[in-house]
Amino acid sequence: MTAHTCGRCGLGGTRLMSELRPSESSRRSRRRMKVEYNLYCQFTRVWIPDPEEVWKGAEIIKDYKEGDPVLHLKLEDETTLEYQVGPNQNPLPFLRNPDILVGENDLTALSYLHEPAVLHNLRVRFLESNHIYTYCGIVLVAINPYEPLQIYGEEVINAYSGQNMGDMDPHIFAVAEEAYKQMARDERNQSIIVSGESGAGKTVSAKYAMRFFATVGGSSTDTSVEEKVLASSPIMEAIGNAKTTRNDNSSRFGKYIQIGFSRHYHIIGANMRTYLLEKSRVVFQAEEERNYHIFYQLCASASLPEFQDLGLTSAEDFTYTSLGENIFIEGVNDAEDFCKTREAFTLLGIKDSSQSSIFRIVASILHLGNIQICSERDGESCHILRDDAHLQSFCKLLGVELQQMEHWLCHRKLVTASETYVKSMGAKQAVNARDALAKHIYARLFDWIVEHINKALHTSSKQHSFIGVLDIYGFETFEVNSFEQFCINYANEKLQQQFNSHVFKLEQEEYMKELIPWTLIDFHDNQPCIDLIEARLGILDLLDEECKVPKGTDQNWAQKLYKQHSNSAHFQKPRMSNISFIVIHFADKVEYQCDGFLEKNRDTVYEEQINILKASQFQMVADLFLDKDDAPPSSKPSRVNVRALKSTPKAPNKEHRKSVGLQFRSSLHLLMDTLNATTPHYVRCIKPNDLKEAFSFDSRRAVQQLRACGVLETIRISAAGYPSRWTYLEFFSRYRVLMKRSDMTAADKKLVCKNLLETLIKEPDMFQFGKTKIFFRAGQVAYLEKLRADKFRSACIAIQKTVRGWLQRIRYRKIRRSAVALQRYGRGYLARRYAEFLRHSRAALFCQKQYRMVRERRAYLRKRRAVVTIQAFTRGTLTRRIYWEFLLHHKAMIIQKHVRGWLQRRRFRRARAAAVVIQCAFRCMQAKRLLKQRKIEARSAEHLKKLNTGMEMKIVQLQRKMDDQTKELKVQNEQLVTVNVTLGSEVSKLQKELQEVRSHRSDGGRELQEELERLRQQLQEAIAARKKLEEEHASEKTELSQRVEELEEENTLLKSQKEELNQQIQQQSRNSKVEASSASLLAELDEERRRYQNLLKEFSRLEQRYDNLKEEQSLNKFQPGHRRNPSNQSSLESDSNYPSVSTSEVGDTEDSIQLVDEMGMEKAAMDISLFMKLQKRVRELEQERKRLQLNLDKMEELSRRKGSEPRSPVSEQETADLAYDNLKRQELESENKKLKNDLNDLRKTLSAAPDGPSSELQDGYNLLLRQLRAANEELDARKEEVLILRTQIVSKAQQQENGQNVEPDGGPDRGSREPPDADSDLTDYHGLSESKKLLEAQLQSQSRTHRDELEALHTQIELLKDDLEKKQEILNYTSSLSPEARVEYSVQQEITRLTNDNLDLKELVEKLEKNERKLKKQLRIYMKKVQELEAAVAAQGASSRPELSRQVTVQRKEKDFDGMLEYSKEDEARLIKALISDVRPSSVSATVPCLPAYILFMCIRHADHVNDDQKVESLLTSTINTIKKVLKKNNEDFEMISFWLANTSRLLHCLKQYSGDEAFMTQNTAKQNEHCLKNFDLAEYRQVLSDLSIQIYQQLIKVAEGIIQPMIVSAMLESESIPSLAGVKPMGYRNRSHSMDTDDGPSSYTLEALIRQLGQFHAVMQEHGLDPEIIGQVVRQLFSCINANTLNNLLLRKDVCSWSTGMQLRYNTSQMEEWLRANNLLQSKAAATLEPIIQAAQLLQVKKKTTQDAEAICTLCTALTTQQIVKILNLYTPLNEFEERVTVSFIRGIQNRLQERNDPPQLLLDTKFTFPVLFPYAPSALSLDALHIPASLGIDFLVRV
Repeated sequence: MTAHTCGRCGLGGTRLMSELRPSESSRRSRRRMKVEYNLYCQFTRVWIPDPEEVWKGAEIIKDYKEGDPVLHLKLEDETTLEYQVGPNQNPLPFLRNPDILVGENDLTALSYLHEPAVLHNLRVRFLESNHIYTYCGIVLVAINPYEPLQIYGEEVINAYSGQNMGDMDPHIFAVAEEAYKQMARDERNQSIIVSGESGAGKTVSAKYAMRFFATVGGSSTDTSVEEKVLASSPIMEAIGNAKTTRNDNSSRFGKYIQIGFSRHYHIIGANMRTYLLEKSRVVFQAEEERNYHIFYQLCASASLPEFQDLGLTSAEDFTYTSLGENIFIEGVNDAEDFCKTREAFTLLGIKDSSQSSIFRIVASILHLGNIQICSERDGESCHILRDDAHLQSFCKLLGVELQQMEHWLCHRKLVTASETYVKSMGAKQAVNARDALAKHIYARLFDWIVEHINKALHTSSKQHSFIGVLDIYGFETFEVNSFEQFCINYANEKLQQQFNSHVFKLEQEEYMKELIPWTLIDFHDNQPCIDLIEARLGILDLLDEECKVPKGTDQNWAQKLYKQHSNSAHFQKPRMSNISFIVIHFADKVEYQCDGFLEKNRDTVYEEQINILKASQFQMVADLFLDKDDAPPSSKPSRVNVRALKSTPKAPNKEHRKSVGLQFRSSLHLLMDTLNATTPHYVRCIKPNDLKEAFSFDSRRAVQQLRACGVLETIRISAAGYPSRWTYLEFFSRYRVLMKRSDMTAADKKLVCKNLLETLIKEPDMFQFGKTKIFFRAGQVAYLEKLRADKFRSACIAIQKTVRGWLQRIRYRKIRRSAVALQRYGRGYLARRYAEFLRHSRAALFCQKQYRMVRERRAYLRKRRAVVTIQAFTRGTLTRRIYWEFLLHHKAMIIQKHVRGWLQRRRFRRARAAAVVIQCAFRCMQAKRLLKQRKIEARSAEHLKKLNTGMEMKIVQLQRKMDDQTKELKVQNEQLVTVNVTLGSEVSKLQKELQEVRSHRSDGGRELQEELERLRQQLQEAIAARKKLEEEHASEKTELSQRVEELEEENTLLKSQKEELNQQIQQQSRNSKVEASSASLLAELDEERRRYQNLLKEFSRLEQRYDNLKEEQSLNKFQPGHRRNPSNQSSLESDSNYPSVSTSEVGDTEDSIQLVDEMGMEKAAMDISLFMKLQKRVRELEQERKRLQLNLDKMEELSRRKGSEPRSPVSEQETADLAYDNLKRQELESENKKLKNDLNDLRKTLSAAPDGPSSELQDGYNLLLRQLRAANEELDARKEEVLILRTQIVSKAQQQENGQNVEPDGGPDRGSREPPDADSDLTDYHGLSESKKLLEAQLQSQSRTHRDELEALHTQIELLKDDLEKKQEILNYTSSLSPEARVEYSVQQEITRLTNDNLDLKELVEKLEKNERKLKKQLRIYMKKVQELEAAVAAQGASSRPELSRQVTVQRKEKDFDGMLEYSKEDEARLIKALISDVRPSSVSATVPCLPAYILFMCIRHADHVNDDQKVESLLTSTINTIKKVLKKNNEDFEMISFWLANTSRLLHCLKQYSGDEAFMTQNTAKQNEHCLKNFDLAEYRQVLSDLSIQIYQQLIKVAEGIIQPMIVSAMLESESIPSLAGVKPMGYRNRSHSMDTDDGPSSYTLEALIRQLGQFHAVMQEHGLDPEIIGQVVRQLFSCINANTLNNLLLRKDVCSWSTGMQLRYNTSQMEEWLRANNLLQSKAAATLEPIIQAAQLLQVKKKTTQDAEAICTLCTALTTQQIVKILNLYTPLNEFEERVTVSFIRGIQNRLQERNDPPQLLLDTKFTFPVLFPYAPSALSLDALHIPASLGIDFLVRV
């Protein structure tokens, strides 16, 4: 009856009570009754009461008419029932919601709002879908599943963070996010109120809410703050939670945790307040219950060394922990939990000493409970045994006096007006006093721990706002209810009052916001019940008054209650009891037993026992019981004064101490003030069953809790107004099927909706039009759904009618075709049977004929075989006879053959032995002659000189070493002789002194004798050391002589090897000579001789010119500013084995290389050897050319800069050097032009020769060989001449220097003196060294020439072979063709060849024209410089020196750009600023991609070229640091990050490409290989750049994900890519969440916007030149983010798990794949990351009924885990009545089939997952010397080198 009455009073869905207009309310009620009667027709489903299941479903089988006394129903088990209705009977039953509304996330979305609908919706969600959370307006209903669920991980927190409350499935994280968001937006403090019965999951819900805040509000500076907040949970669970019959981890106290946030909404601290700790549990536990966890944790860890002195054993041995008879909890390890508790203490900063004191106090409480109090015989006194070990342990642990505690445990002090005396207590009274002391100690310890937790969580920073989490007990009613249940229910009355007023306020605000006429709704106000408890002369007031009475008892207090409140509506007296009372709470009636109320309210503890504890020797124990009246508790500054709740310490007079009830009332008022000052959020925890079974739902227990926690009151308030609310767009999308075609085309959707509703619903009071929403009365949405379903049903009938007619027509046509086919086949069968008969007859005749023939043939064959057998045996016998005769003759011949052979071999051996003897004698004679001749040659000095030529320097070095050691030994010997002489003189001197001493002092002789002995010993040691040194010298000398002998032997061996190599070379050269080329070689020799003679003439002319320059030197007064030391010049020049060449020669070499590349290898096959030769020459002489050019530039620069300075006498030498260098370069340039002309003649010869036979190729090869040898010899001659000139220059310079050095001594006559002999020897020595180097260079040149010729020949052979093979293939192909095709093919080949030749010639002409323009430009520059130089020289030397006999023209080619940029150290900051700090991607968009990286590398190249390591290090370090600063400044700019990622990776690739490492040079061109770094290995900087690239990549991914994150869900799941496909279901109160109350509404994105954004990312990265591999990895990462966010949202949203969403999602993924295909990104594996959401979309679309469907799903969904598949199936929601839900049995079948999978337990995908990035090596094809630098960069201070 109670359940039925509760449902009737608040949940009638259509029963609204108005206070303002009763007449209008009655009229509305009558109209609704008429509507209701129309709804109770056949097939309507209803709810009827049931004593077992509370509510049971039924279906009306007969229409109900007004006034009928019976309603005919059919139950779900197919039984019929006549349900009595009427004024005196049951009212009409509640209507059931359509199936499409069952299982909704929000209970307010139900059309019919009443108790059975709420209960059924919760049951379906909990049992079938395993959803434990459900919204009920602003309340989150949480049902305890009694098993761990994988829905609280960090990925779930990330999924709910930032989301609106109604966008995701119900979750505790959604409520926490709503509170966090409102705190940030409204700047108002928030509270989350978690309530429910014990075991409903309040503590876990509060813990998860705090975990959410710790994750999303993590401190930016102090990361330990949130850890400390979470660490408080295990401590509070240990000291405040216990096992009860309803819950294994029940919180036995209430707590309000206030989490403080800074202005940036980061956690900065926290504070905790506690309420009404259940102290009685310390001393008493019911059966199957436990004490607080800390006692069992400490006992489980008693074996640890640090706890040995506590005296603890198993918890079974202590009274306070064994009363429940079961000390264990299944699945809980107390020892492990204790470790977690200690770790939490440490994390919160509680010292080890304080922790030890805490554990001592806890252990002392256990010992206190085991103290045995024995009663005396009189029964009025008691005592404690003297040897009670537990008393001793208790006093030892607390540090108190044993005798005093023993005395006051059995006695008490009574104080009267006149005297004070001590009275003994009875055993029972003493036990009560002992238990009271234990409770008091534990309560004080509990308060101390809470206080120190608050200190640890306190922050000095200013708190901007806070979120409070209230974890408080729910409404409780037991068989025996005492003082604790009364206080708990009193607190729930206050919370329910606050809840009702808040819900009513929100409802009123919603109506006023939408401009809906507001009518006050009557809701249950429990203020009278609260007044009954807390008002003046209320229950608590009377209780405190009775506690003050000295003889007050519980019975007297009960009688006062009966007398005072007998007339109250909320107070009743039980009929059968005088010591109990009944309070009618908002949830239920509760009967309280008065026994123990006074004692618990007083909380009496004897003062004598407390005084003993105050005197404890342990400071912490004494501090626990100190009075704190003078020290007010500290509180954190906040908007609401919040401070930790502690029991108010008792005053000296215990009568004036506050009672427990008064303290609880004060703290409760403070809590309500705090909650009223914040925005509350409600979580109601429901316990589904009392057996703690997983996913088991007891309807009676659930309904009881729903009524108690206020959920049904929320439903009632909502149902009293307009509970169903739709936006105009949602209503139009859902119910447009009910509109006419003309209405759907109207632009104003709001007007269309109004017209439709006015047509469909005749009662205007059933709906209201707001600003943005349409408001419906209860049941109207169900009525609209019925109309919509009827419309669909009629449409389906029409479709079915048409389809069935079409099917029948098809069936008729099929039957007719089948009949015609049968007739045709029957007639054919008869005809085939007659034809078969005819065939059989003919076959029988044929068989007879064949049988007779076979029979006769067999007889014939048998006779024939017999005759053949007889003939065979006869012939075989004759043949065998002939064979044996032949065999005998053959054997005789073999014997004769072997005998004759043996005779011949014996004769041959004798003759051969005689010949060998003669040969040996002759060879011996020749060997002796040769030996004699060799000995004579070996004795000759010339031979020895040849042998020792290579070892002279080694022998000289060894000789020098021996001489040095000999000198050292001689010095040591001299030193030793000197020491010996010194020692001898000292000895003689000492002997004299000894004699003198003996003569004067006879007693001192012994000491002098000892001193003499000591000196003699030193002398002997010195002699021994000398001998040792001599021995070492001798041994070393022996070793050196042995080494010399070994070197001589090695020299001999090397000489012999050299001779052998020379012989081999000569032999190879003789073999390679061709007789046909001898004449041409002789002609070349004559030509070379003529050239040599011309060179000699030129040399004499140059020598004369040199003399003229020497004369000019004495007259020249020009001072260049810098004079090079000739000795330094000589040393520099002697380092190179090759002479320098002019720059024009190098340029011609490069032109030759370029020409070969342009003509191709087939055209330039004859030039291959010359090409290789010139290429090698370029590499060898490049450094010499640069050095000479650099010296010339510096000299010219210095001459221009210091021309006006005074000239010193040392300028003549520099002027001579300059003139000589100019002459030498001019001469070499003219010779190089000659070589170039010869090369052009050779090209013309090759190009003019037709493709003839191999003889013509041989002629061309011979001509090439002659030209090559002429060039080699010409270069060798040039080397000789330059070396000779250098030798002469060095000797003259040294003579000039020597003359200058003696100038101060000789004065003006220094020129007449002859140089000393030492200088001439030195000059000769330098000349010999130069000659030696010249010979070595010639030998090396010859060997290289030979190798080059061999390589050229091999290359030519390979080319000829390839050409021959190609021509052979063409010949074979043409031979197989017809004559016409052969002619056509030949014409095509000829056209192709001519076309290619024409293209090559065009390219060659263009190149020549380009070179011609370049040369003309250079010529103009040179002419200008020459004119300026001539004018300067003429102006300076016109008056001081005569003119030259021949005008010298200085020609200098313009320097080629070598891909390097020079800058000064001072310009480094400008360079970094221009290229990195100030550069913008748009400013370099029109240039080469990654231009800053190329420029920086070119600067690094120059620093490497000049070997400046500091410059390289400084530039790279500045570059890296500046890039980091730029990215930090633009950390949200995708374009800038992409730009610098491209440049950083390109700089890294350049450092690899030009590092000189062969692994990175495989794809380089020859020019790029020349640009490699020469001096530094930058591998470490490459690693730093690689790390920087990875960091930039990660930042790029973060920014890109941040941009697309808000777009993903809207684009992939919510936007209608396929118009009119998605349906809209009724939404509940959640869509009216405060976080969504904005004018514009939440922004929505389409799929096109997401793809457009991805296209922008791709375009930006491509524009910046980012490597395609990296672009692919970026796209893959972004697609992974899209997949993870989409799938996670799908798994957490029930409203999108439908067939239409699956269709939309599949279309969207196909569009994404199409975008990948259009941008050539399929190879990036990005499409594979979308596989999970593709399979999820397919899962939403496939059939889900049969076992075959289950098999198909298991095979299809390989990328989804088992949990994800089951979750999607549970979430699957039909959008209309024609779709079917997934049955529970089908889901269980899927789970059974997927058990073999080893899937991870994680439900959601990790949105933070990143693929490992790989930067593949991508060399650049761009040459550095071809790079163009725009002037807009402002780096004109860089110099091109």
